[in-house]
Amino acid sequence: MKALVTGASSGLGADFARQLNEMGYDLILVARRKDKLKKIASELKGNVEIISTDLSSTFNCMRLYNKLKNENIDVIINNAGFGVFGKFEETKLEREMDMIDTNIKSVHLLTKLFLKEFKKRDSGYILNVASSAAFQPGPLMASYYATKSYVYNLTCAIYEELRRDNSNVHISVLCPGPVNTEFNNVAGVSFGVKALESPKVVKYTLKRMFKNKLVIVPGFTMKLGKFFGRFVPTKILIRITYNIQKKKVS
Repeated sequence: MKALVTGASSGLGADFARQLNEMGYDLILVARRKDKLKKIASELKGNVEIISTDLSSTFNCMRLYNKLKNENIDVIINNAGFGVFGKFEETKLEREMDMIDTNIKSVHLLTKLFLKEFKKRDSGYILNVASSAAFQPGPLMASYYATKSYVYNLTCAIYEELRRDNSNVHISVLCPGPVNTEFNNVAGVSFGVKALESPKVVKYTLKRMFKNKLVIVPGFTMKLGKFFGRFVPTKILIRITYNIQKKKVS
């Protein structure tokens, strides 16, 4: 059994690597920071390959796929991503473009390319990591919320196509609320609500993924928010979201 994990150098990605390793998977770990990948790999047993690359580049995504397409990968965790905080007209455009390329383009490319290989074998699991941010617009993190909405909706659409094909390929989307990872530092925020612990989120997610669940939302608070959000008018919802976002400090 073999698993590919992107964004594997820290946080959820590192914990996905650890827990899949405990389950007996050989691993291919992908991230930009080679030193961090080496550190994670040194903790693990069995066959662990590390690949240092920047997935915001289309060329790098294609090169990664071409390198791995014959590896008979069983599980793909598309976890690479980051956030940008601030008013839309004030955030740095270049940083946002890097975020869109990482959060959307790399997930789109790797899902599409490896899905074709999985369909040929009629087996495999793909997990795309989105966020509870996928369920509503996000003032003060407008672009980040939009990227996660893309991942969420893309995954749901693919799920239905696979279901109608009676395929044994399974795809899921993870939509957690705040998790204790490096995300806060990268986005330049601290969260006003209690964050979940990354290992617990990963354990819950893998259990649900292997049961072929489509949308995975860890934590009672986020489940409740997703449910009640359906009944709140958009203008009210974005005001609530803005007030929550405003509590984040850089």
